[in-house]
Amino acid sequence: MGEGVEPIYVDLASESDDPHVTIIESLCLRCQEMGTTRLLMTRIPHFREVILTSFDCSHCGHHNTGFQPGRVQELGVRYELAIKEPRDLSRQVVKSDHATFSIPEVELEIPGDGEKGEVTTVEGIIRRTIEGLNQDQSARRLINPEIADQIEIFMDKLTSLLSLEEPFTIVVDDTTGNSFVENPFAPKLDPELKKKNYRRTAEQNMALGLQEVESELTAVQEAEEEEEKEEGEGGEEGEGGEGEEEEEEEKEDIKNEVLSFSTLCDRCSKPVETKMKVTQIPYFQEVIIMATHCESCGNRTNEVKSGSGIHEKGKKISLKLTDPTDLARDVLKTETCTVEIPELDLYIGSGILGGKFTTLEGLVTDIREDLKSNPFLSGDSSQSDRRALMEKLTDDLTLVINGELQVTIVMDDPAGNSYLQNVYAPDDDPEMTVEEYERTFDQNEALGLNDMKTEDYEEETVESKAVVA
Repeated sequence: MGEGVEPIYVDLASESDDPHVTIIESLCLRCQEMGTTRLLMTRIPHFREVILTSFDCSHCGHHNTGFQPGRVQELGVRYELAIKEPRDLSRQVVKSDHATFSIPEVELEIPGDGEKGEVTTVEGIIRRTIEGLNQDQSARRLINPEIADQIEIFMDKLTSLLSLEEPFTIVVDDTTGNSFVENPFAPKLDPELKKKNYRRTAEQNMALGLQEVESELTAVQEAEEEEEKEEGEGGEEGEGGEGEEEEEEEKEDIKNEVLSFSTLCDRCSKPVETKMKVTQIPYFQEVIIMATHCESCGNRTNEVKSGSGIHEKGKKISLKLTDPTDLARDVLKTETCTVEIPELDLYIGSGILGGKFTTLEGLVTDIREDLKSNPFLSGDSSQSDRRALMEKLTDDLTLVINGELQVTIVMDDPAGNSYLQNVYAPDDDPEMTVEEYERTFDQNEALGLNDMKTEDYEEETVESKAVVA
């Protein structure tokens, strides 16, 4: 790391002596006097980089908080949580300014448009909703008493939710993918919390300002392809065989070449160079490996993408670790793959570690370090019993890394693109089982396959054209 260079986004840690808070004066929209806004650029574990804001006005006492996420994610996200116990009301919720918050049982829906992003709790959202509805009740009673009475009844319903007279459900739906609902049982699964990633529709992309950019890129690509086609037809008539050979040689060169392109560092947001290479994994398939090293802050990342699309069936791989040498096995974990260690009651969701091409030792080490760095699980913001549980879990993972504890590694990838090295290949591995399975409807929905038409597409297109004609 270069001397004197500090990252823009710092880890979220309450014990930090220098939290890198920026303080600026800003106008209070309530009393038109000058107040104070505090900005903190931080990185939320198991989530991403965000900018937290806090405004205070010493003149009228107005106070509000908010957050601004980074870029729009590739997929939207939808969380559904059943609130059954008082502690569920204290769950952390990161709600972006595009997220819709709803409670079906009382027909409450708070649209994302016009609502600023915030980091709060389930109880905080409900109380803020009650305060917002109650703000103009005095004026409503004078102008329209009937509407005021209806709102009063609705506020009573929201208040009863806080006393948990009956269980209810909250739904957070965010097309930008930048919202988050805490799982207090992590790294175990939460039976009451359902998370679903989905592909945005054309209308949703248009609302986020993404459709126009994609259209422009498509137009440029089509123009370039048309130009190349015209050049090929004009100068290479009768030389098709030679042109095909050159095209094959060019494809082979791309496979052997390490490509590079400029991007921004995830940690300090400074320009970095990302290297990309297409490689063939023996007894598996072709994959694309991307690696980034930032010289400014020292951050290193690697990401793996499948080069063969989504397989017809999902794949579940189980390996019993019986020898320390098993930790040296190569492993490819895609971003759709979950990792489970049943003996430790450990479950790692598909989106937590992203895509990785490493060894089993490297994968388990990444899991351990990810748990250690999460203040919601092991820091000051966690409960003492949860902290003890995390310490025991990280100690057990250390024993696994040192080859002192035998466990089973289970990798489940609905897309079928993950891989665990078979050291006995091409023979079967006595300690490893590979199971292919038919995906469920929900798994196909998460992969965006249910709305994808792959059969009789051309016939349907011809029929639709005939109807238009």
